[in-house]
Amino acid sequence: MTDHKTEIQSESRLLTVSDLTVSFTTDDGSFIAADSISFHIEKGENVGLVGESGCGKSVTALSIPRLIPSPPGTIESGEIRFDGLDIMSMNSQQLQDIRGRAISMIFQEPLSALSPLHRIGRQMVETLLLHQEMPQKEAWQFAEQWLSKVGIPDAADRMFAYPFQLSGGMQQRIMIAMALMLAPKLIIADEPTTALDVTTQAQVFELIQAMKQKDTSMLLITHDMGVVWEMCERILVMYASQIVESGSREDIFSNPKHPYTIGLLNAIPRLTGGRTELKDIPGQVPSPFDYPKGCHFVKRCAFSMEKCITESPLFYECGNGHRAACFLLSGSSG
Repeated sequence: MTDHKTEIQSESRLLTVSDLTVSFTTDDGSFIAADSISFHIEKGENVGLVGESGCGKSVTALSIPRLIPSPPGTIESGEIRFDGLDIMSMNSQQLQDIRGRAISMIFQEPLSALSPLHRIGRQMVETLLLHQEMPQKEAWQFAEQWLSKVGIPDAADRMFAYPFQLSGGMQQRIMIAMALMLAPKLIIADEPTTALDVTTQAQVFELIQAMKQKDTSMLLITHDMGVVWEMCERILVMYASQIVESGSREDIFSNPKHPYTIGLLNAIPRLTGGRTELKDIPGQVPSPFDYPKGCHFVKRCAFSMEKCITESPLFYECGNGHRAACFLLSGSSG
């Protein structure tokens, strides 16, 4: 059994997040959106962060390059080390230097991430000129080449288009081009296909895999367990502001330990006897203003015990780096 230990930085490790806690202050009061989050990402590794909406996945992701709006958000405590650098001690100029160049983000809604007032070409060129020294003509040609790489037809003409003139799939491809063209070390993809149809979703994920360099790491935020199976080597399961289980893709799918992880996997549609079987998790993610005192999953868990109501479970080691925060693993009946 372990608590939230500070991760040890190794040469193969690109990102280490230790005991990260993020709060927000609203007119209704303050709440914790990310509670003592600890995880790491190795160089060249794809890691999935999964959970239902409202669990704190996006807040965790935005905290890495310190994009949490302040106010209302505040990083209360924790350490974020990226490629040997202390993100928490950086000033605004240092942060600006790594955003986009070393850490790139692909957002849920490309139309909100792209400026509606400027043409695609101008936005791409400005990104290049901000982080690389190159003549403007060369930057324009480089950006146009990347539009072609990500499958945008008539790339030379699309450079003069405004975002609203393009389909959702094309907008997302442009976001991918902007995220990858500077060869970042880490890509943070926050639900990058939410607004797209199933066919276009598959194309976008294939494109990200094909375009990113071999040594580029990725943090993929999603609620789709099927996507993480296809895209990620390791999985972090998040529920109501806390990571409740982490492990390799094989361990999470074949031997899940936390009841919430089991519920997520059972919710994947299955064809049984000619009929589609779907099991949901009863109840809803609690409001961040009203998290239970003990285990945050206690009110939805079929295996809850008395101690789950009053005590927060620590992490139990399950072998091979597989960990879960659940009293069921302690061998105690309460």
